[in-house]
Amino acid sequence: MKGAILGISAFYHDSAAVLLQNGVIVAAAQEERFTRRKHDPDFPRRAVRYVLREGGLTLDELDAVVFYDKPYLKFERLLETYHAFAPRGLTSFLSAIPVWIKEKLFMRRLLREELGPALDHGVKLLFPEHHLSHAASAFYPSPFAEAAILTLDGVGEWATMSIGVGKGKDVTMLRELRFPHSLGLLYSAFTAFCGFRVNSGEYKLMGLAPYGRDGSERVREWKARILDELVDLREDGSLLLNMDYFNYATGLTMCCNDKWQRLFGIAPRQPETEISQEYMDMALAIQQVTEEAVFRLARTARELTGQRNLVMAGGVALNCVANGKLIREGMFDDVWVQPAAGDAGGALGAAYAAWHIWKGEERPAPEGDAMRGAYLGPEFEAGAILRAARRFGAVYETHDDYDALAETVAGYIAEGKVVGWYQGRMEFGPRALGNRSIVGDPRDPEMQKKLNLKIKYREGFRPFAPSVMDEERQANFDLDRPSPYMLVVAPVAEGVQKPLPEGYAEMPMYERLYVQRSTIPAVTHVDYSARIQTVHRETNPRYWALIDAFRRRTGCGLVVNTSFNVRGEPIVCTPDDAYTCFMRTEMDVLVMGDMVFVKERQPAWNEDGDWRESFELD
Repeated sequence: MKGAILGISAFYHDSAAVLLQNGVIVAAAQEERFTRRKHDPDFPRRAVRYVLREGGLTLDELDAVVFYDKPYLKFERLLETYHAFAPRGLTSFLSAIPVWIKEKLFMRRLLREELGPALDHGVKLLFPEHHLSHAASAFYPSPFAEAAILTLDGVGEWATMSIGVGKGKDVTMLRELRFPHSLGLLYSAFTAFCGFRVNSGEYKLMGLAPYGRDGSERVREWKARILDELVDLREDGSLLLNMDYFNYATGLTMCCNDKWQRLFGIAPRQPETEISQEYMDMALAIQQVTEEAVFRLARTARELTGQRNLVMAGGVALNCVANGKLIREGMFDDVWVQPAAGDAGGALGAAYAAWHIWKGEERPAPEGDAMRGAYLGPEFEAGAILRAARRFGAVYETHDDYDALAETVAGYIAEGKVVGWYQGRMEFGPRALGNRSIVGDPRDPEMQKKLNLKIKYREGFRPFAPSVMDEERQANFDLDRPSPYMLVVAPVAEGVQKPLPEGYAEMPMYERLYVQRSTIPAVTHVDYSARIQTVHRETNPRYWALIDAFRRRTGCGLVVNTSFNVRGEPIVCTPDDAYTCFMRTEMDVLVMGDMVFVKERQPAWNEDGDWRESFELD
């Protein structure tokens, strides 16, 4: 079948495959979900097999295979960077270049080896630039006929930021910032200095920032030092980094730690150690600098394009706090962020770029966004769930009436039980949006502690998101528009807030954390904010009905939603993954399709060794 495009991203982090047919997304998935290796960067063999199977296609029925960036340009950047910084970087050079020469440089050959002879029989092989792939992923599936485009990440080939405009089937890139100057790498450097892992811990830094003491002398001083010593932030949002303080261009680490220690007066935090107030203040300072940079870039995009709507992609676009503040700033009528904004979404953008730019196919007038709720991954029917239950000797009840099932599960949630909710097609992108989710009662003041420490086995300070029926959004949150992809942070509504005790700002982290700040404490962060997912009957009727059943029972039209996994594990994909995660944790109930598994009725769970060692901490 012609009109079919396979998009691929690989070899950095979060490799993925996407299938477009006649400009419509058929399937999309990250390789990590199949291999169970978080952020798997390897060629997405299993994801490719899945998306082709979902489309009923073989490789030789494709129009094109599209890789999400240009390896030769990336290699040119590496060589020029090592040359510019020589003799610094010899160790990094000697480790990186052989891998490039052996594997990454000759991408055509590698793709032919992976995909077989189909590429020799009329299937075109294409390589759009990295930031064009991001831009295409932001614009083409957006709900706008025209929009300004802003892409922000660590680095592609050379570009680290780009501004463009989308109109109809055309995307035009207008301006870019080039490596080594990068807002994404600046944020990642602070992520590393604060003791979190680069390329996975940035969202932890964002979650840590509200514990910083806003307006304190230290935050003000550190923000000034960042802007005076580390980065020259221009009025148009472009920036220049002082590379004397950074090691990522040619080294194996992000920062020159000794210089940072002299600048800020604190040593780099060691991973998994206690987090002192200094690192909370540092997280707040760099978050505020990042927000200011994003605002300035957005204003520049508005001025350059004259557009009233903005679309965004790239890893920095996953900074939900900046997104929420940008929306409230009101410089655009609306802002839409690609839910798979990181490198996985580059596979989608590459496929879209081939369809609309290479093939020149017209883009229909959008009716809402084209991501279909991001439910684009594998679905396992009742027979597959039943076979998994039999393999484990699991005990379950089947509900033929979905309304009765929703009422039963809502009852469990209202009793304070934690429920694994496994339904329909798996989500594409980093967020679980109600098909591979763990849900709980947001009114329960102990729920956040329980989920972090007994279910997810992760740092206790990390906040949880609400899934709220869109009809109940404004009763609970100060947000004037839907947020279906959990990419916007907004304040909880004044009507659900509770007053803070005297001396709250001076309390230690965990004392502040466990203060009840609202009537929905499990989803209210320490600054009265929440990372919101609105749930819509049209997009996910089963999840909406579950929350509605909970609302009818309790008067509360939202639930706590976190991804169905433990720390270091990819989100569950198969029924086997879901049942295994359920039994390894202190989850109380698992619901897969119409089948309900109650923990206390299950057979004893036995494994050789410590299963936690199979997942590398993120």
